[in-house]
Amino acid sequence: MCPENKIKREGDRKSPILLEKFLISKEHIFELASQHLQGSSVYVTGIKIGSDNHINVFLDGDEGVTIKDCVGVSRAIEGNLDREKQDFALDVSSHGAVTPLVLPRQYKKHLGRAFEIKLNDGEKAEGDLVACNDEEIKLEYTARENKPVGKGKVTVKKEQIIKYDQIKEAKIKLKF
Repeated sequence: MCPENKIKREGDRKSPILLEKFLISKEHIFELASQHLQGSSVYVTGIKIGSDNHINVFLDGDEGVTIKDCVGVSRAIEGNLDREKQDFALDVSSHGAVTPLVLPRQYKKHLGRAFEIKLNDGEKAEGDLVACNDEEIKLEYTARENKPVGKGKVTVKKEQIIKYDQIKEAKIKLKF
């Protein structure tokens, strides 16, 4: 008997159940992409799967991402999914310049760039990224403060250390 023909009783009513629906999971896509990228400086930063099985895979790299990297990951994923069992569309692209950073690994290549950061407590921080490690980042910014003696203000350099778990969203401020 076909799985689609099985019947489930709900009181006196009968309703069909679709027992087998092949779902594509983020975990499976991540595993396939990571296997292909193993040993390279390119890594997965995000995966989105729509209800229509439209798969978007986002990549970043310590030295950037090339079209060749995207094509390789696309072929590795497509080669391991069966279109007979599941219909899907696949897009593989770079993380993007305006997309918020999601991994500590991404910050290192952006040292010296201006950032706008939203913190979990609702506060905002802006400044140039001057240092980062596995636990935190350091931003440098200028502020106007009252002179210690006399009237007027003076511009001073300040630093702010932010732990990764305090960051809700970190975006690079692009200058045109």
